Amino acid sequence: MNYITQKAKHRMEARTPNQDPYGRAHGSQCHRSQQRDSERAGVWVVCSLPLIPHLQGGFEMSDLVDGRVEAQPLKERVAKAPRGKSQASGTKARRLARLSRCRTAVFFISLFLCLTVVFAFSFIIPCPVRPVYLRTWNHTYLESATYDFLAVEDVNRDKVLDVLFVLEANVGTMNTSCTIESIPCVFMVAVAGTNGHTLWERPLAPPFHWAQCGLQGLGGTDSGCLVAHAHLLTAVNKNTGDFLWQRPHPPNFNSQLPVMTSPDLDGDKVEDLVLIGPGPVETKLAVLSGRAGTRIGPELVLIPMETTKHLLHSTGSGSHYVLFRTALGLHVRALWRIAAEVQPGSEKTLRREPAWEAAAEGTSEQPLRSAVIHWLVQVPKKRGGHSLLLVTGGAVELVDGDSLQSLWTTNVSGVLSQPSTGYYDKDDITDVVLEEDSGNGTKRVAILNGRSGLVQWQLILLARPNTPQPVSFRSIHTISVFVFWGQMVAPPDAMRPSSEDTFTYMLHPQHPDAVLESSTWGGGGHTVTLRATLLERSRHACFITLAAPAGAGPSVTLSKRKLKDDASRSHVCWLGDHGEHQDEDVKYAFERLRFHQEA
Repeated sequence: MNYITQKAKHRMEARTPNQDPYGRAHGSQCHRSQQRDSERAGVWVVCSLPLIPHLQGGFEMSDLVDGRVEAQPLKERVAKAPRGKSQASGTKARRLARLSRCRTAVFFISLFLCLTVVFAFSFIIPCPVRPVYLRTWNHTYLESATYDFLAVEDVNRDKVLDVLFVLEANVGTMNTSCTIESIPCVFMVAVAGTNGHTLWERPLAPPFHWAQCGLQGLGGTDSGCLVAHAHLLTAVNKNTGDFLWQRPHPPNFNSQLPVMTSPDLDGDKVEDLVLIGPGPVETKLAVLSGRAGTRIGPELVLIPMETTKHLLHSTGSGSHYVLFRTALGLHVRALWRIAAEVQPGSEKTLRREPAWEAAAEGTSEQPLRSAVIHWLVQVPKKRGGHSLLLVTGGAVELVDGDSLQSLWTTNVSGVLSQPSTGYYDKDDITDVVLEEDSGNGTKRVAILNGRSGLVQWQLILLARPNTPQPVSFRSIHTISVFVFWGQMVAPPDAMRPSSEDTFTYMLHPQHPDAVLESSTWGGGGHTVTLRATLLERSRHACFITLAAPAGAGPSVTLSKRKLKDDASRSHVCWLGDHGEHQDEDVKYAFERLRFHQEA
């Protein structure tokens, strides 16, 4: 053992000052084998350190420490970081840790808030319940009579249109008794559009003259109904049936529909009512407050002759003119002139249209058109406002509602009913639908182009009495579905149907070579009035019919039919060669209809 230790000591002392602990020369690179020998020597020294206390003639402790350092040369290459830099790194690490915890907290708080909102909308806040419809409903009122009045309004505020009509009976539909001695009395009734159940009814003093709903601001409400009965004018709240106000009817004043509304003339911020009373010698005009029903100003003589129909026309700029028909033609009177006579100073807020002012510059006795006007219809324009459709004995003329220029004229032999409007093509210009007498008990249903007046589509039908005028439902694809009534002309070798049969025909412009024929129309009775409407916004197109069916005893029937249901049960009548199209293609086009709510 002493020999081994002594040999190691001599080897360590034999190092030259220019050599490192491994025997490598400074400033030069030694041979790789020499380096391995030096490393083995250092390892040998380290392994011998536990034997140092037993060595004889040993060396000092400082030499052992130097040997340990020399035996671990890699530790010299590890640089210690400065103290200031270490503290900065620790502070930054703590900041990052704190920021990470804040981000986690914000995430979980946001998640909790989102789940709370979802829970509130799903369970706490109830979703609106869509109304449940009866696809078809029919109610018969026995021992009753009715009148030519049928209105659709949202009575119970469920966003579905309901039906208002008038019955004459001894007892109301809800067992309501007459409040007056006269029996039978008149009941104004509101029924739900979803199922036909009675919402409210109010007794009125007979006799019934007329009624009109949809009057904006009536009695300070959003809209209401005005009823003329006995010697009274009664404003009715459409939602509850309560009377908003009741005033005596102007004496010696035979008022007729329609009731016109004018801008506020008395300063109560509610539109006022304009009544027209034609007489055999002169036609009078009276203005009532829309809020309270009181008279505004004196009665005026509109024209010293009898009038048949009247209309309030508004131009695109907001000017208002009263049009009325007489035996001499079409006359016009500016509303601002009427306001100046009724309430001086109120005319300052009313606008004037230059073209109309030139036409109405003289007296109202000078006609705007010197021809007997059978029908006067407002036709919607593409960019707002209305044009005027004038129907005379031998022609149909469309006049611009702002400039009074004639747009087109089409010759006709005789129009049987009031024309209606619709959209046959996709040019977004309103087209005209009319029924023309074609002789031999037939009629021609024609659709005229709104731009040129040319015939776009036509069909010959057997004319039947007591049928409604043509109607249309506009779809979201800028075209309309047209509905009209009559009976298809049978071929000579076919069996001729009963003269009392009346059918409903529906035309889809995408299939002009076919119509749907439905026999659901209640022939044999007397149809008092019919309304074609959308019960909901942009959906549920239907027909509401008020009729007096044939049979024993007086009765009234109120019914609702859905257009798509009628279309699915209809028979397809091809008007010519239909090529590759089949019956299912036509019915599928009706099934895919989505309707557009008119403004």
